[in-house]
Amino acid sequence: MSENSPQTAPPVRISVAGSAGTEGYDVLIGHQLLGELPGLIGPAAGGPSAAGKGRVAVLHPEALAGTGEAVREDLAEQGYEAIAIQLPNAEEAKTAEVAAYCWKALGQSGFTRTDTVVGVGGGATTDLAGFVAATWLRGVRWIAVPTTVLGMVDAAVGGKTGINTAEGKNLVGAFHPPAGVLCDLAALDSLGEHDYVSGLAEIIKAGFIADPAILDLIEADPQAARSPRYAHTAELIERAIRVKAEVVSSDLKESGLREILNYGHTLAHAIEKNERYNWRHGAAVSVGMVFAAELGRLAGRLDDATADRHRAVLGAVGLPLTYRGDQWPRLLETMRVDKKSRGDLLRFIVLDGLGKPRVLEGPDPAILLAAYGEVSA
Repeated sequence: MSENSPQTAPPVRISVAGSAGTEGYDVLIGHQLLGELPGLIGPAAGGPSAAGKGRVAVLHPEALAGTGEAVREDLAEQGYEAIAIQLPNAEEAKTAEVAAYCWKALGQSGFTRTDTVVGVGGGATTDLAGFVAATWLRGVRWIAVPTTVLGMVDAAVGGKTGINTAEGKNLVGAFHPPAGVLCDLAALDSLGEHDYVSGLAEIIKAGFIADPAILDLIEADPQAARSPRYAHTAELIERAIRVKAEVVSSDLKESGLREILNYGHTLAHAIEKNERYNWRHGAAVSVGMVFAAELGRLAGRLDDATADRHRAVLGAVGLPLTYRGDQWPRLLETMRVDKKSRGDLLRFIVLDGLGKPRVLEGPDPAILLAAYGEVSA
């Protein structure tokens, strides 16, 4: 193996600036990154324990039991008092009951403010791990080790943590930035095709709202882009993370600019809830972006070519473009309690052009219905 190979090259480091009294942190993208964990945990993060360096809780989904245990063992060998906490897979982890189970495990382990939570898994795992860290003793250090495309480019970066309720997705949560994010690209090789393609939706979203070069890379060979072995996979992930890092650095708590990251998500979250979270997040976001594009077009904000490009690029990689036409009343009701809504005023992110996201407040109900008609199966 040459010293310039991807497996031995230094990781790409993207900095997320601190704000609102929080510290900044780095997102590392590369291969063989678990050796970076102790440096992120650090002596300052863990007070002395029976094992010497402090306590670390490794939260992982059932599907990654082997990986979670390997991380725990590695930390234990380095002197940390490490425990592993197994979570349900995917969105089933993001419940108050699972969070309470984690709090109990931390309490039984004697977790203090100087100890560290590590979330190893997809976006649901890092959402839950961050929320547990945010709420235990009013906030302890945590590190994200995302293992999916979605986790790397979206969930693990930005400090949003949360769980779902019966009323909707991510309605309970906290802004609690991690101490660092390790995106080991080797983890993507074990992803199933549907999970990998689902993550592409968030990358494509970054292309439409801020970095059109992403769209060009995918459109150059959409079939190849469906695989982590695509020649431009690392670049796509890096570009998407840079988009999010720049936005989050300017607006941690979604008081303005950060809302643009929710492009396509208002309808997407309603679809996910309607499907009892059996739809992949990226699949729902894909439909949500097509809806947002049609909404922008009908509102006179978006040109036809850019609106049509949504269908073309999303469809080319195999993401869904439609949803059940008879579900509009239920979806509309769910969207009324979306985090972006203000009272009875529905708010959507639309495009005024490629790379020009804006807020659309209180659109005419007839336009909303017409836009949904364009994505109805």
